[in-house]
Amino acid sequence: MHDQNSLQAIISLEGRTALVTGAGSGIGKASAATLAAAGATVYCGDLLEETAQSTAAEIRSLGGKAVGCGLDISDRAQVNAFVERAIAETGRLDIACNIAGMMSESKVLDITEGDLDQMLQVNLKGALFVSQAAGKFMSENGGGSIINMASTAVLAPSPDIAVYAMTKAALVQMTKTMSVEVGKYGVRVNTIAPGFVPTKMTSRYYTAPDGTEDAAMKEMVLKPMAKFAPLRRVGTPDDIAHAVLYLASDLSSFVTGQLLAPNGGVAGVS
Repeated sequence: MHDQNSLQAIISLEGRTALVTGAGSGIGKASAATLAAAGATVYCGDLLEETAQSTAAEIRSLGGKAVGCGLDISDRAQVNAFVERAIAETGRLDIACNIAGMMSESKVLDITEGDLDQMLQVNLKGALFVSQAAGKFMSENGGGSIINMASTAVLAPSPDIAVYAMTKAALVQMTKTMSVEVGKYGVRVNTIAPGFVPTKMTSRYYTAPDGTEDAAMKEMVLKPMAKFAPLRRVGTPDDIAHAVLYLASDLSSFVTGQLLAPNGGVAGVS
């Protein structure tokens, strides 16, 4: 039975090192901030170095420990350098969060080879590269937690985002297989499949041609999304970051190969 001190200790990430890709905005930024608030030193990777640096600076301003890094996850050499830097500077690697990703829209009959290749390169190969580099170190150094970001699109079919759903479904299967292979080394590998969350990725539905947010269109998009969910609301980046914290901490020490779906109840895990 836990008391207050023991429960806080099991949630704490004090002294641990975490990597977060896609940390420049949205779910990635919220996850990086949450892990840092729990005590981890967080290496924030993002395709745009300035946004990664901005996230890290915000974390440090709140008393956390963070480093911002430009990172193209589709480049294995950059991924390896990112992982190696964290290990070299802190002497350890405990958590790796694959949150960077991209989305495109097309019907199955209209998918182009170029679109398929790009989405596979980022959403699947990028996550694989990070998982490989982090997983090898963790397997040789007492374990760790790898957290991959999928989507509710893998649970409930949605038109026009077939390539995105396909790559995320492949990521789920990669997670399950890897969890079996590295479990004996103390490495846990899990997937999170968020429901609809207003982020930079989803804002394309309510962004005007000049790049500004269309408030009326945003309400038109979010209102039915919220109504569709049993909880009657859309998610927030922090909702998903809390799931990341659970899988990163010792709260989930007996959890691996699983799909956690914080989606307001819009789709069950089959």
